[in-house]
Amino acid sequence: MATQRAGKRGMVLAVVGGLILLAGVVAIVVSALMSAAPESSPSPSVTQSGPKPSSTAEPNDPGSNPVVDATVVDKGWIPEPITTDPETYARAALAAASTFDTTRSTRDEWLTFLDSWFTPDTRYTSPNEQVEAMEASQLELRQGVVLPEAEWDSLANEDGRVNAATVGEVALSSVPNDASGDMSIGTADVTLTFTRVDGNGDEVSYEETVRVSTQVLCGEASVPTPNTDQQAGDCKIVRYFTAPVEL
Repeated sequence: MATQRAGKRGMVLAVVGGLILLAGVVAIVVSALMSAAPESSPSPSVTQSGPKPSSTAEPNDPGSNPVVDATVVDKGWIPEPITTDPETYARAALAAASTFDTTRSTRDEWLTFLDSWFTPDTRYTSPNEQVEAMEASQLELRQGVVLPEAEWDSLANEDGRVNAATVGEVALSSVPNDASGDMSIGTADVTLTFTRVDGNGDEVSYEETVRVSTQVLCGEASVPTPNTDQQAGDCKIVRYFTAPVEL
């Protein structure tokens, strides 16, 4: 009997010893796995950003090229170039008619600025007729060329702006009945980039490309903007067209 009890006690001790050994092995393996596992990355967080500062002035920066008033970029507009080259001038004029920032100026201020680009049509010999024709062209700009007032207001409600760039070639054609030969019509594609601030405070942009035309006068009869470096003979706008002119 004593021998049997001793045998049983030996078996129990052996089993207990085995369990202790197994537990030690498991602890070592778990510890090794934990030390080898990469640290967990924190869950990504969503940051709601407010509207970014307008970048309108950057693409419109005139750089070293002479302009009538370089400070207009601060209002989100394109400066009028001082040049006798019709292609250079038409390129800027086509983009200027679609570049503005509703957070920096009103629509009336912007249109008054564009008025300063105009000069009378020299095909009219009477000064009164020249003035009437220029005023008609400025009215045409307001009513049929630039962004309508209702769409401006909609864009303004979302702190919107538009940056326009004339892309590709500017096709130049002669103006009918222009005896001086100083006028030309410039036609080109213009890409408009609309930027709005959505309900989350983030900016959303999209593009639209249109084909547009303008008539410019680059000759001695052009009337410069008063009190600027612009001179008679430098290019000015005679008219914007409501549809592209392809001659």
